[in-house]
Amino acid sequence: MVIGPKKLLQLVKKIKLVENLSERELTNPEGAGFDLRLGEVYKISGKAFLGVTERHTAEVSLVKAYDEKRVQKVVIKPGEFYLIKTLESVNMPDNLTASITPRSTTYRSGLYIRTGNVPPGYCGGLNFGLKNEGPVPVTIELGARVVHIQFHEVAGGGNLYRGQWQGGRVTTTKKEKQV
Repeated sequence: MVIGPKKLLQLVKKIKLVENLSERELTNPEGAGFDLRLGEVYKISGKAFLGVTERHTAEVSLVKAYDEKRVQKVVIKPGEFYLIKTLESVNMPDNLTASITPRSTTYRSGLYIRTGNVPPGYCGGLNFGLKNEGPVPVTIELGARVVHIQFHEVAGGGNLYRGQWQGGRVTTTKKEKQV
C-alpha cells in the first residue's frame, strides 16, 4: 500500500523519514509522495568492475553542488551521462520501502533518470544516473525537482539494508568485497 502525504508528513516530523525537504513539500506535497531536488552532479571516468564477490565503481568528479545563495545550472548535452544526488536524504524504518520515479518533465526534455528502490533500513542521500537521450542540450538548475519518491509498507517483514552504500556515498575508492 502506498502511504499518503498526510501520514508521510507525520513520519517526517516523528522519525525524520525525509530530511531537507523543500517548503513546498512540507506544506503542500503533490500526489502520493514527495518531489526531490537536484543537489549534486558528478561526471564519471576511468573504468569499473562488477564481479560476483568484488566491485569497483568508476571514478567521479563533482561538477556542481547546490548553493542556496546563487543559481547554478548544468548543461547536459545529448549522449552525456552523469550521476546525480538529491538534496534530500532518507531514514528508512524497517517497515517501509520507497520507489523513485523521474518527474515527467525530465523525460519530456530528453533526460532519462535511472532510479531504483530504497530498502528498509537505508539511511542517507539518494544517487541516480542521468543521461540526455534526446536530440537537444538541456539546461537544468540545481535545486530543481527531478524525481518523485513514494513509500510503501512492507507486509510480512523485510530484511534491513546492509550494503556498503549506507550514508549515500557516490562511488567506491578501491576494489571492495560485496556484502
